[in-house]
Amino acid sequence: MGFLWGGLAAPPKAVRACSEVNRGNTEQFRLRASYFFTNTTLLSFFHRFDINWRLAVLLVVVSIVHFSVGAVLGLSVDEAHYLLYAAHPALSYFDHPPMVGWVQIPLVALNAPEAVLRLVPQALWLASAVLVYRITVRLSGDAARAAQAAVWATLAFAAAPLLHVLGIGLLPDTLLVFWSLAIAAQTLRLMETSVAQRAGPWLLMGLLLGLAGLSKYTAILPAAAMGVCMLLAHGWAVLRNKYLWVAAVLALALVSPVLVWNAQNQWVSFHYQAQHGAGGAWSGVHVLRFLGLQVLAFGPLLWWGAWGVHAVARGQRCLLAFFVIPFAVFAWMSGGGSSLPHWTAPAWAVLAPFAGIALARSVQSRGRWVVGALLALQLAACAALLGLMASAGQPWAGSQQRYSAAPTNPFADLHGWSEAGQKASTLAAQRGLTSVAVQNWTLASRLGWYVRPLPVYALDDRFDQFDLWAGDLPAGGNTLLVDWSQMAYTVPLAPHGFASCTWLDTLPIERLSASLSRFDFYDCRAWSGKPAPQLKIDAGATYPG
Repeated sequence: MGFLWGGLAAPPKAVRACSEVNRGNTEQFRLRASYFFTNTTLLSFFHRFDINWRLAVLLVVVSIVHFSVGAVLGLSVDEAHYLLYAAHPALSYFDHPPMVGWVQIPLVALNAPEAVLRLVPQALWLASAVLVYRITVRLSGDAARAAQAAVWATLAFAAAPLLHVLGIGLLPDTLLVFWSLAIAAQTLRLMETSVAQRAGPWLLMGLLLGLAGLSKYTAILPAAAMGVCMLLAHGWAVLRNKYLWVAAVLALALVSPVLVWNAQNQWVSFHYQAQHGAGGAWSGVHVLRFLGLQVLAFGPLLWWGAWGVHAVARGQRCLLAFFVIPFAVFAWMSGGGSSLPHWTAPAWAVLAPFAGIALARSVQSRGRWVVGALLALQLAACAALLGLMASAGQPWAGSQQRYSAAPTNPFADLHGWSEAGQKASTLAAQRGLTSVAVQNWTLASRLGWYVRPLPVYALDDRFDQFDLWAGDLPAGGNTLLVDWSQMAYTVPLAPHGFASCTWLDTLPIERLSASLSRFDFYDCRAWSGKPAPQLKIDAGATYPG
């Protein structure tokens, strides 16, 4: 914490006393640090944005941590799925618009390793942090406190545990965090009357809205927030601004591939999203659980944004709509059980500047130690989360020696799939099999990536992206069946399966000398064409042998 105090608030008296004694050394250190800051490639990037050098060093350290953790992790189910998007270029896809795949096409074409593939989300996280800083400076009415508020806003952003997950693995939400911040920053500009009369800023807004729409369907929510701000800033007269409509046409033109693809595929993606968002019976308990998860996932520091809004100029407070609109929508959806914690990430990112302004004021009062303690707690939580991801939950999760119907160690899900893919490819070649199969689509994503170019079939009755890529395994077909112990299924035999399945081999997965899971491989012949996957009735049984 002492490393940061110089850029955050006046240091405690004891620290100030030591500083007086060592002022000469301190000044020399500052000069050397300033030279390093302005002449090192990555740090000079932050210098262009007038970012406090201590914060810049912290962001560089976080980036190094992201790269290091990303280099030792296997792909998550979502990461692998979106990499398969890049391996199968299309105008759009079953469950999401195409941008999350398009941005990875060059690296996938070069067969880049996972550590390099993950540079994309890491760069987006870093760029988002810079945008948080810049928006805070613009929102801060007091120029003397602007830098301090911006530092705290960026720290609140960097101390949100779930945002680090999005900074390592590329999801549509990783993209939407960046686009939401960029749209919010451009909204602040367009709220100025002189700026709103020029074509260029509106064209940039149209570009940002279109790119956001290509990233995730929920981009409609920051677009709605932008509309609210424009109406509050300029009134209904803004609708007579021809450049607004040019921007709208540009945004629609950019998202047209999504519309064309859906028209060609019976609007299947829109139907899926509507059903996915509908959820089940609404319950207030689900909403309370959602709110609790939000505190754990993003930490308490960002909640300071509720107080920071009062310190912002009245005309700029409408930017809070970028948080309120999506958060309210997802909180309501959570009542039906259809909202995931990371969906609100773009909303929290735009709230960070408001939080920074309030936190900067808190550290000038008696609240300094409370804020400092919460910051330390959140940073520790971030470190613990990343450590557990890298170690597969060890040593706390212990060894897994039993089959289970659902993962008992969520961190084990990030390890072993590359080895399983290599094993599956080798066994398929040895047995003369031309495909691989699993009994759940979430298992298909990882194997689909690691066994390329073999097709992967999901032997279930759920229509999804794999049906569009590979179709159904033909009746009478043969395949290599892979089963994972952390989501173990019974071997599918006739009448709802194969005529025969021969066990071939097993692959145990270990981390830090602890057993995580195992993969079983079967040579299955004469598929019936009637899937009815069944989770192991005896889940909990120990591994044979």
